[in-house]
Amino acid sequence: MTVWKYPLSRNMVQRSMIAALSAALLMTPLQALAADEAPQAEASPMKTPSSIPTDTTAFAQFTGNPADSLTIGEHRLISRKEIDRHWDGLDPDYTPEKSIEAVKALLSEEDFEALFPYRLGSAAWFNVAKGKEYYKADQTDYFSYDNLIHAVAEVSNLKIKIRTRQGAPSAQEIYRLDKDARVETLVVRSADFHSAENLNQAIETVIIDGGTFLKEGFKKDRKRELAAFLANLSHETGGGWAAAPGGPLRWGLFWNENIAGRTGANMDAFVDPASAELYPGSPDKRYYGRGPIMLSWNFNYGLFSSIIYGDKSVLLDHPEIVAADGKVGYMTAILFWMTPQDPKPSAHDVMVGRWKPSPLEKFRGLGSPGFGTTVMVLNGLEANLGETEGSPVQRRAGHYRDITGRMGVDITGEKVDTLGMKPF
Repeated sequence: MTVWKYPLSRNMVQRSMIAALSAALLMTPLQALAADEAPQAEASPMKTPSSIPTDTTAFAQFTGNPADSLTIGEHRLISRKEIDRHWDGLDPDYTPEKSIEAVKALLSEEDFEALFPYRLGSAAWFNVAKGKEYYKADQTDYFSYDNLIHAVAEVSNLKIKIRTRQGAPSAQEIYRLDKDARVETLVVRSADFHSAENLNQAIETVIIDGGTFLKEGFKKDRKRELAAFLANLSHETGGGWAAAPGGPLRWGLFWNENIAGRTGANMDAFVDPASAELYPGSPDKRYYGRGPIMLSWNFNYGLFSSIIYGDKSVLLDHPEIVAADGKVGYMTAILFWMTPQDPKPSAHDVMVGRWKPSPLEKFRGLGSPGFGTTVMVLNGLEANLGETEGSPVQRRAGHYRDITGRMGVDITGEKVDTLGMKPF
């Protein structure tokens, strides 16, 4: 992947991705900084085409990309030559087979199960859950090693393309490519993408290859990425407490549903009126937090459904799939991890060392790429926290130290807390 300056717009996907972590994880607004207190963000050079037709059909002919004429949700079979031209080709290192090999090389099934003995649906989970209100006799091993591997393989077969009008972050298109089928799908196109005022704005293109998860950088970096990914998920889904059997870190991946939503204590449908036209909620369905990242709201279910299935209606009509199918749950988490959100980089780029902090980001204390910065990517509410008793960062960092220790990775010197950091 490349360094992305104009990823998902704040109006569409910052809401769609960030809110997926549940209300407790919503980013706080960026604190205003006076011009004389902070470095200014670097301006991007404007690339304005000299003569672009204002008619949408003519625009598609002008760009030479038939995808411009697709409607939302429409699929198109494309040739390898078109993939090379419009999708940067297909890298043989980023196939599902290679991705499965990558997971197994970084963390064995034996070590995974030792790290998460109380994960949802495991034998230990059944022992402690029996007789509790959340007990399910038919509960599957939701967070199993196999589900993780299969999710990584499925995501590795996907590419995502984000096209944004320069200077107009809300004017955006998002495409999905099934690499094996060679089928591209238009997932999102804002109403103003081809508007008269935006047609003369250059298009910034971001292409995300799902196959790069755990496949970039030195082997140590790949292990650190997997550890950071699992550590953050373990905190979000953890069920442990200070005196828990085996210690609180053994209870990662215990939950996969928001308790209030599951029990009916909160009967909100979590349907946002502003996005209901594009992602309409189904009658009698509720979009409360489910899965490793507690996917919430209709627009999240619709967007992730579009990316995973090429059809927004699958998870809108059946949101319970996210909690029932561990592979799908892991896929939503991996896609979130891999996707940058304006103005933030992706957690993936942070961990593999591709992201280079700007002067403004350094001023905000974000100049040390590592686990602590991924916490800021996922949850700006945990800014300026150390590993102190009761701090959520203590649990996150504890999981990270635990998992990297199991992997044999030395993280000495890596900043794993958020002390001194402000939100992006």
